[in-house]
Amino acid sequence: MTQQSLEPTTSADDAGEGTRVPAGRSWLDRYFHISKRESTVAREVRGGVTTFMAMAYILLLNPLILSGKDAAGDTLAQKALITATAFAAALTTLLMGFFGKVPLALAAGLSVSGVLASQVAPQMTWPQAMGMCVMYGVVIMLLVVTGLREMIMNAIPLALKHAITMGIGLFVALIGFSKAGFVHQGESTLVTLGPAGELAGWPVLLFAVTLLAIFMLQARGVPGAILIGIVGGTVLAVVLNAFDVIDPRQWAGGAPELHGSAVSMPDFSIFGNVEFGGWGEVGAMTVGMIVFTLVLAGFFDAMATIIGVGTEAKLADDKGRMPGLSKALFIDGAGGAIGGVSGASGQTVFVESATGVGEGARTGLSSVVTGLFFAACLFFTPLTAIVPGEVAAAALVVIGAMMMMNARHVDWADRATAIPVFLTVVLMPFTYSITAGVAAGVISYVAIKVAQGKAREIGVFMWALTGIFIVYFALNPIESWMGVH
Repeated sequence: MTQQSLEPTTSADDAGEGTRVPAGRSWLDRYFHISKRESTVAREVRGGVTTFMAMAYILLLNPLILSGKDAAGDTLAQKALITATAFAAALTTLLMGFFGKVPLALAAGLSVSGVLASQVAPQMTWPQAMGMCVMYGVVIMLLVVTGLREMIMNAIPLALKHAITMGIGLFVALIGFSKAGFVHQGESTLVTLGPAGELAGWPVLLFAVTLLAIFMLQARGVPGAILIGIVGGTVLAVVLNAFDVIDPRQWAGGAPELHGSAVSMPDFSIFGNVEFGGWGEVGAMTVGMIVFTLVLAGFFDAMATIIGVGTEAKLADDKGRMPGLSKALFIDGAGGAIGGVSGASGQTVFVESATGVGEGARTGLSSVVTGLFFAACLFFTPLTAIVPGEVAAAALVVIGAMMMMNARHVDWADRATAIPVFLTVVLMPFTYSITAGVAAGVISYVAIKVAQGKAREIGVFMWALTGIFIVYFALNPIESWMGVH
């Protein structure tokens, strides 16, 4: 898909052929332009349900990723995280449906959540981390309003964009293997299989079975394979636990049991728990790098996903222009702020929206249906909490594998491309830092271009990024040289 000249020349209101709606159409048809886009209400509803089924796993995975401790040693309650994840997904998806009027659904971005959990929370409190999320959302909205997003998209080479996605995929997969107990820190090695070179316990075996089941379902093209796999793994876990096959102490997050009613009121205890101060110990440079990393994690994938799904829905032309693109990008940016305020991390457009498009969805009505399903999940938190962390971790590995598929777009025979991509991809999991991977990729790309005598191809923005990332890597010796402690 093209990454150039993506500014739409039409709005969502004049999408499709003709400018007038035939008489007798319902208000629903007129508002969402269902007939203009050659769709039907039934197709839109079916597409919305399919999209929800394909991405409902986020209700399980996002709380799992954000379950760690912050710098103060505090954790976020699981029920509150599930509520926040469902609420933010419902609100942003409904906004996309009603105002963007395109078949795109949003939820907590795993890449953004991964950055918050691995890089932000260890340095500050969770409220401060959510404040960073709000900041990155505002930055993206400003980029959309000012038109700077095109400059940014054009400045970073396409191969590095694919590398960022792949690196985040490996990073997410590593988190999944670690959460499941499949990978441990070894006594004499950096990592090892299980705690002592072999898998230990039923829960990790259940993780492996769930992972293979999801891969098998995907290979057969079964819609909602991730959700089906998680549900199946959870049912098996509940049965094994009920017959006392597994010692309850083996479960990392507690035994898979339903305590009390399956229906409960939402827990909004972390809603609005956002702070924008107290960053003195972290430093302005670190804050700036974190915000920049969050923008990288959420912005580029959203742009590609919106255009990709729009093209599949036959809403975009051959130059990538589609109705409501600016609105969709703005709502995606607003999702960062909404997710931060809700306590769910930044919301972004999900590529699983393509499953609904595959069922015939062409308008925002399908997004409204998806959003309503997420809203209904607010009242079924106890059912969601039954899912063992080991089962949910399997989906993280699957998502990582899906993100790695971007490797097919990279010219591995060209060293000027392959080396920066390689460094970007491997350093994210190897250093447990998304920023480090991006920084290494940008610096090596510029260095190789200079070595090839192609410095003029680099561009001002890439030179600026290179300077920033050089400072990032050399921050400790620079601070020592300046006497800063």
